[in-house]
Amino acid sequence: MPHRVTLIPGDGTGPEIAEATRRVIDASGVTIDWDVQYAGADVMNENGGNPLPDHVLDSIRTNGVAIKGPITTPVGVGFRSVNVALRKALDLYGQVRPCKSYPGVRSRYDAVDLIIVRENTEDLYAGIEFEQGTEETRELIAWIEERGGSIRPDSGISIKPISVSGTRRIVEFAFDYARRNGRGKVTAVHKANIMKFTDGLYLHVAREVASENGDIEFEDRIVDNLSMQLVQRPEEYDVLVLPNLYGDIVSDLAAGLIGGLGLAPGGNFGTHAAVFEPTHGSAPKYKGQNRVNPMAMMLSGVMMLRHLEEAEAADRLESAIAAVIAEGRSVTYDMKEHRDDPTAVGTSEVADAVIDKMGVRV
Repeated sequence: MPHRVTLIPGDGTGPEIAEATRRVIDASGVTIDWDVQYAGADVMNENGGNPLPDHVLDSIRTNGVAIKGPITTPVGVGFRSVNVALRKALDLYGQVRPCKSYPGVRSRYDAVDLIIVRENTEDLYAGIEFEQGTEETRELIAWIEERGGSIRPDSGISIKPISVSGTRRIVEFAFDYARRNGRGKVTAVHKANIMKFTDGLYLHVAREVASENGDIEFEDRIVDNLSMQLVQRPEEYDVLVLPNLYGDIVSDLAAGLIGGLGLAPGGNFGTHAAVFEPTHGSAPKYKGQNRVNPMAMMLSGVMMLRHLEEAEAADRLESAIAAVIAEGRSVTYDMKEHRDDPTAVGTSEVADAVIDKMGVRV
């Protein structure tokens, strides 16, 4: 039976890399019934200003699996991130971002193999904010000052919620993921030395969960110390589990260890749905130029195939991507030694090369 999967092309360069990804997944030997849905800035006007229409969410709820291209979010103004809204609406509480070295990629490191597990729904990304100068913000500042706190009156405020239940399920998810994928160690990352009642709670619950999973080694690290150690000794780490903000930052750091965001896939998991997406943004300045690297989304497709229990097809696709990287000929400009290398190919041509490596002549 074919798998029915929601495909959200995204905007900016998203549609180009989404099409390249769809082609290589189709060539892997798995039959996918694609349910194409549109979200992002390009469809806001036709949906009353909503970049994430209800019918897109309904499609994902019905199908249970989706893969999406990047979607643009204006910086500092306009609607909040569609990605954040999507995760909240579907309660996609666990994000997995593998960071794995592939031979042929220019990097200072050659044997990185990390899994970042990021809590997706709480922390400073919960979207509980109070705008500077509003009556609500003044009332909140006054309430805090009445209880001994001190906040400058011209401040904007963001709230950082960390719960027992949210922490427990993400740390349990990290241990389960480690066990299913043959990993030996989970490291909880925090700033509990400073934020006693949020990160301190996170660490306390993580230690409780670790005591219930004695077959997997456990340790914890303060986030700034971890960042230094990842640069110095990334081989010492295996599965990292982090609150939302730290997970976002550290996953980009780890992507830098393997050659950049162009090779950083991601998957978002909830109880009833999973959505796969590349880590990088939409790069709207390159829209329509057939120039950007599609491999992060292709590797997200590998993750999706494994989630669908199509392990053979996933291995075939990952091996083909790795072979194209190692060969170094049919890759985009960002993977060449010099970014102005005239032999660099476009997004669609990368897909052609990957399909060719799987034995399907283009």
